[in-house]
Amino acid sequence: MSGILDLLNSPMGKQIIDGVSSQTGQSQDKTGNLLSMAMPVLMGAMQRNASTPEGASGLLNALNNNHSGGILDNLGGLFEGGVDEEVTTDGAGILGHVLGNKQPAVESALSQKSGIDAGSVAQILKVAAPILMGVLGKQASQNNVSDANGLTDMLGNISGAAKGSKEQSLLESFLDADGDGSVIDDVAGMLLNSSNKQGGIGGMLGGLFGK
Repeated sequence: MSGILDLLNSPMGKQIIDGVSSQTGQSQDKTGNLLSMAMPVLMGAMQRNASTPEGASGLLNALNNNHSGGILDNLGGLFEGGVDEEVTTDGAGILGHVLGNKQPAVESALSQKSGIDAGSVAQILKVAAPILMGVLGKQASQNNVSDANGLTDMLGNISGAAKGSKEQSLLESFLDADGDGSVIDDVAGMLLNSSNKQGGIGGMLGGLFGK
């Protein structure tokens, strides 16, 4: 099962980056760089949400009923003439559920790190979130994921590179740097810190994401 960063480097990922770029008028390089940061962040937040029985049940229900992966079957149509408002509304709902009241802080941090204005970051995330859910839904269907254990394994596999690699350990540290289980505080803090200093986890993240 490919990781989310592998997906962004695939032909489908390039189609997603091109489409999102045209949607916001941002360059493909900046858009790709932003998605390479944002997708693992969203994945990590989803993993935390799915760590409780209630959260896992809710995510499984969403994947089985509303996000089975159909959005990936017609990416050309998705971006042609601009992304449908129904998709971005769905994306806003996903972001609100996953990031909660920390969403503005995360968007601001991603904006500072990527060099894209916060308004465009918000629009990109609204498109990226339903696509990410589609990826998860398709994987869940293909692998017959039907319970919390299977969901946890799947999310772990998709979150990044193979377990034990530098990228994976870096993402794990990034997503909960202080070990308190609060992904979003750490996400925002690490992104902001990495724009101000080169040492520690912030500096390593800068190297990983090419900034």
